[in-house]
Amino acid sequence: MLGIDEAPLTKKARKEQARSLAESMEPCVWKEFPEDLYETVIARLPITTFFHFRSVCQNWNSLLTSQSFSQQCAQVKQTQLWIYATIYGKANDGAIYDPLSKKWYHPPVPALPTELLVFPVASAGGLVCFLDSAYINCYVCNPLTASFKELPARSVDFEAIGMTVNVGSANTGYKILCVSCDGEYEIYNSAKNSWGHPGSMPLNIKRPLELNCKSQAVSIDGKLYFMRSDPDGILYYNMTTRVWKQILIPAPPRLSDHTLAECGGKLMLVGLVNNGASTCICIWELQKMTLLWKLVDRMPTLWCLEFYGKQVELDFLANKGSVMISLRSRHKYRLIMYDLSSKEWARPPRSIPSYGRKRPWTINGTAFHPSLTALV
Repeated sequence: MLGIDEAPLTKKARKEQARSLAESMEPCVWKEFPEDLYETVIARLPITTFFHFRSVCQNWNSLLTSQSFSQQCAQVKQTQLWIYATIYGKANDGAIYDPLSKKWYHPPVPALPTELLVFPVASAGGLVCFLDSAYINCYVCNPLTASFKELPARSVDFEAIGMTVNVGSANTGYKILCVSCDGEYEIYNSAKNSWGHPGSMPLNIKRPLELNCKSQAVSIDGKLYFMRSDPDGILYYNMTTRVWKQILIPAPPRLSDHTLAECGGKLMLVGLVNNGASTCICIWELQKMTLLWKLVDRMPTLWCLEFYGKQVELDFLANKGSVMISLRSRHKYRLIMYDLSSKEWARPPRSIPSYGRKRPWTINGTAFHPSLTALV
């Protein structure tokens, strides 16, 4: 069950809540409700509501393995993205943030067959891909159900990872692309549970590749996009045509930590701009005609002033639809959310796994579509 960061209810409040629930669930009200519609209704409830009821009704647990319930869930389009976050260097625990309710949840951690630390590196649909701290083993997990799979061993040492679902729902399978700095790459196909080694990139793509390790790959219409430098630009692979291409794009001036992002099929760039003692997070959109980055927004000035004269580092916890950014300096730490569609800045509650009074470790995270039925 998802655990939620809320103050515990008082005894009186619990009694009132139980009385209200009992009144709303009177048999005389619900006995005429057609049984064949239960799954239809439940599939359309908010994910958090499902987990609240799942904790008190064992029958709801069985829905997770029901084929008919999976079909009902597949008919409900999930537009809201959640964020899965971990602190690198701590135990294998994580937290899930729901931007709609502005709350953090703490799901049960799957019993991964490793003593190494793991952290999220990619996602597709309702699934998250994890990598261990030795950069050897990959795992795919549904964070809501704690189901997981350890992927077979690879033959390519990789520099970056991308993930995309196959055409259709997440239950039709997914693919994971691993890219090495020398241009070799491998693709994992969940339908075959194996890695394929199609070959290497075209010779016109300069190697060795210098891929931005802070920028997760972006998936748009079956293409996986990666950020590269020397030369600056974008490298992408079409999963359908199996063709690599690159776009050389000059980076904005004075840009340091940055990541690719995606919103409504558009490629965005989010990064930290240093101008003397001042720092600011800026947002750019890739112009299709000129293939140049156009500045579209920047962090509020008062927020920038909090880090004036300080050395700032960024970690990016999500880059789909919204961006969650961890800003940290020696004596200050902030979490910031930016909605790429509405252009709204916000500060979510800092309720990721506890880091106490000490300076926090690097935070890793990824955005995913919450799904009760996505299969690993």
